[in-house]
Amino acid sequence: MKSGLKPLTRAALLLALAIAVQSLRLGQAVTGPVINAILLIAAVLLGPWGGAAIGLVTPASAYLLGQLNPVLAPAVPFIALGNAALALIFGYGRRLNVYLSLLAAALVKYLLLAGAVSFILSLPAPVSVALRLPQLATALAGGVVALLVLEALASAKVIGRDEWPGLSLRAPGGGERGR
Repeated sequence: MKSGLKPLTRAALLLALAIAVQSLRLGQAVTGPVINAILLIAAVLLGPWGGAAIGLVTPASAYLLGQLNPVLAPAVPFIALGNAALALIFGYGRRLNVYLSLLAAALVKYLLLAGAVSFILSLPAPVSVALRLPQLATALAGGVVALLVLEALASAKVIGRDEWPGLSLRAPGGGERGR
C-alpha cells in the first residue's frame, strides 16, 4: 500500500463511501457493483494491497449495518477473501492488460464464493444463490463502473495519468504495450 497523507486520505474517503453506500441498503443489484467499483478504484489509487484492505473490511461493515442477511454471517470471511482477490488481481494485472485483469479478478472472486458455498458453507439454498452468479455479474458491472470513473477522474485531472494511464493497453509508465 502506498504511504503518506494523500493515500491515507483517499483510503479513508473510499472506505467511508463504501460504508455510506452499504448503509443505504439498496440491495445486492445496486450495492454489489458500487462496492466492487470502490474496491477496484482503491486498487488503482492505493495500490493492490490498499484495495484488498478495504475489501477485507467491507463485508464485516455490511454485516454490522444489516446489508447482509444474518444467515450469511458464516460467509463473511469468504466474501472478504473474494474482495481481496478482486482488488489484488486487478491491481497487479492491470499493468499487463486492464480488461483481462478485470475479467480474471471477477472470475476468481466468483469461483472463491461459489466454491465456498458448494463445498464449505452450509447455507439455505435461496440465500446461497446470492454468492454464486450474482457475484460474477456484480464484479463485472463494478469493473465497468470503476473503469469509467477512473477515466473520468483522469480526464478531469483529479488523478494523474501516471496513476491511471487510460483504457488502452498502455502500461502505467506510459509505454505502449501490444502494438
